[in-house]
Amino acid sequence: MSNRELIVLGTASQVPTRARNHNGYLLRWDDQGFLFDPGEGTQRQMVHSGVAASTITRLCLTHFHGDHCLGVPGIVQRLSLDKVPHPVHAHYPASGAAYFHRLRYAAAFHETAELREEPITGDGVLATGGFGTLEARRLAHPVEAYGYRLVEPDSLRMLPDKLAEAGISGLQVRQLRRDGHLDVDGRRVELAEVSVPRPGQKFAFVMDTGLCENVFTLARDADLLVIESTFLDTEAELAAQVGHLTAGQAGLVAAECGVRKLVLTHFSQRYPDLELFRAEAAKHFDGELVVAADLDRIAVPPRR
Repeated sequence: MSNRELIVLGTASQVPTRARNHNGYLLRWDDQGFLFDPGEGTQRQMVHSGVAASTITRLCLTHFHGDHCLGVPGIVQRLSLDKVPHPVHAHYPASGAAYFHRLRYAAAFHETAELREEPITGDGVLATGGFGTLEARRLAHPVEAYGYRLVEPDSLRMLPDKLAEAGISGLQVRQLRRDGHLDVDGRRVELAEVSVPRPGQKFAFVMDTGLCENVFTLARDADLLVIESTFLDTEAELAAQVGHLTAGQAGLVAAECGVRKLVLTHFSQRYPDLELFRAEAAKHFDGELVVAADLDRIAVPPRR
């Protein structure tokens, strides 16, 4: 059974509020747990969400501004405290290696967990595995920043009624998938006759950035897009100056890229009414739209 959902641990930007913690996003993707941008308080937010440290398999930082990384010390130490048995891979911009080292060893603790640092040196594939392919793309921000894209490969779904009709069962199904055809009772059965395409799912994570080509590259055909919308359109000029997006721009990206579910987050503390963000994004995007709140659990849409 597929288990894919986003657990929102924080939705604030530079300044947290009474209702919004600093950033933090845990993507459950089958047996994998991708923790993106843990800001201050992430460890406690995980407790509130019922998320164990052992859920984390990859730690992904977009950049080294405090609201996106000051929760790293607590997370790293918790991995060892809980004796997490599997390796945890840490991805972050290579230019911030010194920052990551300071965060990793910010206080004395007995390190038992295996944290494998894998700094990002440029656009491209970071990792492949049973989960698919994890990619990074450079964003437009005053410090080096990257967005992430997770892509599951396309596959096939076998049709039980067609298999039965063709007289194929058991280990024959595996052979058919492997060879692309199977001879049964003097007749060749092609794989396409008993299966249909099963498109892989796509997830994109876009934090602090001005509007740039790689925002669209990351978001293209995403089933779930998590994207910052720090400002409303009335502050578009300020957003451009400081390397951020508006809610309207986020909606525009989602619409142009064929996104299925759009999640807005990373809201400036200056806005008490977040429904304004929904209204601005909806001017461009007519798909499923979520204005994220702390501790939300957001399902990845069913397969196309």
